[in-house]
Amino acid sequence: MSENATILYVDDEELNLTLFQLNFKKRFNVLLAESGLEGLEMLKRNNNIVVVISDMKMPGMNGIEFIKLARKEFPKIRFFLLTGYEINEEIADALNDRLIHKYFRKPFNKSEIEEAILEFL
Repeated sequence: MSENATILYVDDEELNLTLFQLNFKKRFNVLLAESGLEGLEMLKRNNNIVVVISDMKMPGMNGIEFIKLARKEFPKIRFFLLTGYEINEEIADALNDRLIHKYFRKPFNKSEIEEAILEFL
């Protein structure tokens, strides 16, 4: 199942989207979105997404705001945060409230993210 699992990566920076796609496309079916709003649309159009990984700092809607909205409509999906910043109170609260299952730091460790995704498949 893991070879065909569909994951969504949300990030406003094209380079980050490209790097993520290149690193994970052999293992997973990777969908990309450039904003939280686009991420919500992707979730509505693709009912086979099992994991969402979102950047934290994005214009308009940050990663936590996006995940809060997405979880209301898609409670069975596992959500992760990927950020270039240290953990802050908002991220800590999201972890404690089980809004997100884990957070990763940029530059990301491919194996760490793969293992976390595979835990939920």
